[in-house]
Amino acid sequence: MARAGEFELIERFTRPFTRGEGVRVGIGDDAAVLRPPPGEELVATVDAVVAGVHFGPRFTPEEIGWKSLAVNLSDLAAMGARPLWALVALATPPRADAARLVRIGRGIAACARRHGIAVVGGNVTAAPVLSVTVTVLGSVRTGRALLRSGGRPGDLLVVTGTLGDAALGLEPGAGPGPRARQRRPRPRLALGRGAVGVATAAIDLSDGLLQDLGHLCRASGLGARLEADRLPLTAAYRAANRGSATPLEGALTGGEDYELLLAVPPSRLGALRRAAREARTRVTVVGALEARRGVRVVLGGRPLRTRRSGHDHLQGGHLLGRGRGRA
Repeated sequence: MARAGEFELIERFTRPFTRGEGVRVGIGDDAAVLRPPPGEELVATVDAVVAGVHFGPRFTPEEIGWKSLAVNLSDLAAMGARPLWALVALATPPRADAARLVRIGRGIAACARRHGIAVVGGNVTAAPVLSVTVTVLGSVRTGRALLRSGGRPGDLLVVTGTLGDAALGLEPGAGPGPRARQRRPRPRLALGRGAVGVATAAIDLSDGLLQDLGHLCRASGLGARLEADRLPLTAAYRAANRGSATPLEGALTGGEDYELLLAVPPSRLGALRRAAREARTRVTVVGALEARRGVRVVLGGRPLRTRRSGHDHLQGGHLLGRGRGRA
């Protein structure tokens, strides 16, 4: 069936979702009733993925669903939080194919199962373009949330995983690795929780390393020195940028990597590396925080200039416009 009414679509869309921890009343009532874990504070975030901005016609419906939840989980990872519950608001053109929308729900459900989170409610409405807005609630021990504002001069800057592949995944002919990084982000939840009590500050890398580092520096009242030759890059990224006049631009400013940037005192670097091994996550020191304001990028000891600092949703157009093709 190509089209479905609102309530039939809701029933089919929510069918894959399972009940989770602390859910007294879930899908099917006017609102969810939830019981937070004792001794923990709630952590809340919300984000939207919009057709033509965050995904294009080459995304499968399952990829759209996965990404809509994963980008929110990355925010929780940066806070050191454990995900618990999600609310999903689906806005869809009235003539959209119901079977395709149901597949978006399956993508959300797959990501939810992978990360142990329950979808407990949401909304469906008509709109000119397809979008999925997800609100996620998690928890962290009282007073233990990681913030952007705790950095101190001399703290090492550590990134998880590799950088630049998500931006590369927007390019025509991108390989399966970069495409997966763009369409199925991997929120670093395990390492985020492992960094609690180790890192002094943290942020997730959604809008580009330079821009997000700037956010952390401003919140902490500091500056930073970033060593561009230390950036962790995949072989696919290096091959795609071989011969480019600006080979590090994508890794520095491309955005949507959904890795973590952590500020870590040198004395705690060993503890972070142990947490990274337990989380099976690569970590790389790429610089340090400084008392002097501003972010300095150096390559081989010399200043490196970039054309931009990262993505601004209201000033820089849309994410898909970065690539030469349509994702």
